[in-house]
Parts: sequence; C-alpha cells; structure tokens
Amino acid sequence: MIAPWVLDQSGCVPTLPTGYGWGRLGTRLVVPYGAPPGRRVNAVGALAPDDPAGPRLVDETRRTSEGRDAAAAHLAFVRRVAGVAGVATADAPTARPCVVVLDNHSVHHSQAVKDALPDPVAAGVHFCSLPPSRPELTPIEPVWRQVTHHDIPRRSHPTDVALQAAVDTALTDRARRLATTTGNLPRPA
Repeated sequence: MIAPWVLDQSGCVPTLPTGYGWGRLGTRLVVPYGAPPGRRVNAVGALAPDDPAGPRLVDETRRTSEGRDAAAAHLAFVRRVAGVAGVATADAPTARPCVVVLDNHSVHHSQAVKDALPDPVAAGVHFCSLPPSRPELTPIEPVWRQVTHHDIPRRSHPTDVALQAAVDTALTDRARRLATTTGNLPRPA
C-alpha cells in the first residue's frame, strides 16, 4: 500500500488577535491590529497519516524575512518528503513511489513548479490535487489547529526568531506524539 503524504501550509503571527475588549456603553470599540508587519512565520508540513510504520509528520518553518514560500522552496520541501518516504535517489536506488496530495495554493500550480515536474515524477513522486476550498478533506488541518492553538504555550513573542523557535518546538513535539500514537488521528469530516 502506498501511503499518501498530504502537504499543506500554515502561518503563525507573534500575537493573537484581540478577541474581546471593554469600552464605553454605546460606543463601538475599535482595537488596532497589533502584530507588526514582517514578523510572520510560515510553516509547511507533510503528513502521512496512513503510513504502515505509523503516522509521520515532516515540517519546515520560514520567517518572512527569510523570503517567501516560492516554487524553489516548495520543490525543495517535496524532495525532502520524497527522501523521507523512501523514493529512489542516487544514494538509495531502491524505488518506492510517493504520492503527495496538494491543496490549491498558488505556488503548487505555478509555472516554475510545472516546468520542474518531470524531475520529481521521473523519480517516483506523483501529485494529486484536492478540489478548491475543501480543507476538511486534508487530515493535516487538525494537526495545524493543535499546533497553533494548543502546542505553543506563550501567546505573544517579541521577535520573529522567538516565534519561529516556539513553532519549531511545537511541530517537533507534535511529530513525536504522532509517531507514538496508534494511528488514531482525527479524520476529516
């Protein structure tokens, strides 16, 4: 059985938005957005929920100051997932096919990615796209929710480096927990 890898992105900001506040009766309370620009941390992850060895999570984070999640970064991450999945490389010639399920993020369908597709496909990586606007179909969405809402203990971070360290720690802990589960992942509705 070929276990598909579901690839998705998530973003984290240094402070959570204000959910409530106090103001004068009859006056609308206006709270300005408090997160400074340029301090976002983007995470990309690939989850293999049905892997025979147990659920596996591969992840990577990038600060806004390190550059956007462009086609080159996407292809590098796909190559990393393929290596974890056991796809043939020059060092390990035993071929094992790898299926990567993608959402409709614009980078996944950019011209640069389309131009580079023959290389991963020739190595045994096959891509499958989800229908537009269907996040409930991806089993990695509950993982992102756990990481962003529960696994990061502090809700405010002074720098993007501190936020990235917190996100990396939360993703490492979540990957460890997934690896030690019996495979009882929350399933999409």
